[in-house]
Amino acid sequence: MRHANTIGVSLIWIGSFLCVAPVQAQSDQQPSVAEAARKARAQKKSERPVPVVDNDTLKPPTEKPEVTSATAVEATLPGAPASTPETGTPDAKATVPDDAKKNEEEQKALEELKQQIREMKKEVDLAQRALSLANEDFYSKPDFANNTDGKAKLDALVNELTQKKDELTQLLAKLPAGESADEPKPSAPQPQ
Repeated sequence: MRHANTIGVSLIWIGSFLCVAPVQAQSDQQPSVAEAARKARAQKKSERPVPVVDNDTLKPPTEKPEVTSATAVEATLPGAPASTPETGTPDAKATVPDDAKKNEEEQKALEELKQQIREMKKEVDLAQRALSLANEDFYSKPDFANNTDGKAKLDALVNELTQKKDELTQLLAKLPAGESADEPKPSAPQPQ
């Protein structure tokens, strides 16, 4: 018995030695992880970075618009009365505050329209979610073909969603071209 224990212990020692020896031989042949990281870092430093082109790095056009006449033409909004430049008359001074007031009213109306569009988008989103939940609820039941009340509810939700989408489309049609109804994003803080 004692002889068997001695053989078992000696086999364990020989086996552990044979397992450790190849691992040590491998580690001697391959570079360490730290050395590989140093080489990779040095290689990255030697590579030239690729420039990224975006709106911030582009230069604005340097071309100046050509002037064909001595008087400049002001851009006007569609539907706005044409203004004639009169200098020195009291009527010209009176129209400036009226124009400013009119512009202020137009901006206020535009902001109200944008708010209505944002609210309608939220309502459409909620209606789509309600319809999705109702669909899952209705079709998850095995006897959904016999459930006329559930089918009527689904049809009503589909009609409501369609109506809200139509209202949103009408509100978006009122929005001037180039305007977005999305909420303005706060500007990022400037680095100091």
